[in-house]
Amino acid sequence: MVNSPGVHTGEEFLTSRDATGPSTRSVHSGRARDPQSGHIATPIHLSSTYFSRSTRELVEYLEGRRSSNFYARYSNPTVEAAEEKIAALEGGERALCFGSGMAAISSLLLSQLRHGDNVVATRELYGGTFEFLERMLPRWGISVTFVKPADLKGLEAAVGPMTRLIYTETPTNPTLTVVDIRAVAEIARRNRIPCAIDSTFGSPINQRPIGFGFDFVIHSATKYLGGHCDLVGGAVVGPREPLRDVWLHRKLLGGILDPHSAYLLERGMKTLAIRMERHNKNGLEIARHLAEHPRIKRVFYPGLSEHPGHEIAKRQMSGFGGVLAFEVDATKEETIRVVEALELAYLAPSLGGVETLVSQPSMTSHYFLTPEERAAQGISDSLVRVALGIEDAPDLIRDLDRALETLAS
Repeated sequence: MVNSPGVHTGEEFLTSRDATGPSTRSVHSGRARDPQSGHIATPIHLSSTYFSRSTRELVEYLEGRRSSNFYARYSNPTVEAAEEKIAALEGGERALCFGSGMAAISSLLLSQLRHGDNVVATRELYGGTFEFLERMLPRWGISVTFVKPADLKGLEAAVGPMTRLIYTETPTNPTLTVVDIRAVAEIARRNRIPCAIDSTFGSPINQRPIGFGFDFVIHSATKYLGGHCDLVGGAVVGPREPLRDVWLHRKLLGGILDPHSAYLLERGMKTLAIRMERHNKNGLEIARHLAEHPRIKRVFYPGLSEHPGHEIAKRQMSGFGGVLAFEVDATKEETIRVVEALELAYLAPSLGGVETLVSQPSMTSHYFLTPEERAAQGISDSLVRVALGIEDAPDLIRDLDRALETLAS
């Protein structure tokens, strides 16, 4: 059992994480075989508090010398099972789960930055992340420098004496720009500062940034990890010692994941590898189809050979995921008509579930950005993002083609 912020026993693993494949890790990591209960499904531990057998044990826990449970805001066995699985999938020393992706992002950033510090971030980011960087951090005296995702020289030049973190995201939301993660990690290492990446669009199956030199990996667990649109959660993966302060921020800010959501997350990850196979297949097949459609101006998908980041994606990804975006050769109102004409796809934010979801980023994830801020990230009113599920590709293609036919009427 791993509960104290500084204690990691590793007893949960049935086999070495390095000796098993991703699907085996998805199924088996993060739980111990209990010969007494014989349970196979991870139990949901609902207790809000835990007793100690003595005051001595209690003090040993509080001083980090004993692994045990104390209070649910500090730790929970069901949450820890999910954390162990995420850490194993990413190849990290430890993972921490949060009540949302934004709770994970904000807790990590606040743990690394202080008044007067600077963070250098690539500009194309999830809308909530951009808002937090642009609107919230400056309130606490933390400056943010944005650079273009592909501008590695600009990134290194932006690092100054007060820069304490490099933050990026790849593939980016929603335009699927690919950031060279090895090059970014090398810049961080040369400047002796940590680097963090939101790898939600990649998933631990397709992309493992720690192996390329990143210190912290963030996931919106709501997406691919959970995989069924039935939970909200987030995770940070990284080295054990630096995560102590992230754990402290989670404890004090209260952004914990509840046990039931942790159960759903851990259960959902058991099928992550096989779900990603279908997401990858659907993504590539449908991107290729849309690239030939006469009413589509451009398709954004790193699996296409014409994508500007394709070669980099091939070096750092084993699959290209189930999210793509495309620009319709139409007005904003006509694009809305296309989106609303879809029948299989749900008009909804989010991604990574078994159902296909569709949205216009200018009307959802990036709605609260100014038109100028959206334009700087390449987000037009005719941009459509499709988060493909695991349905049969021919059915999804028919649905998209029929919706695009509304432009002719």
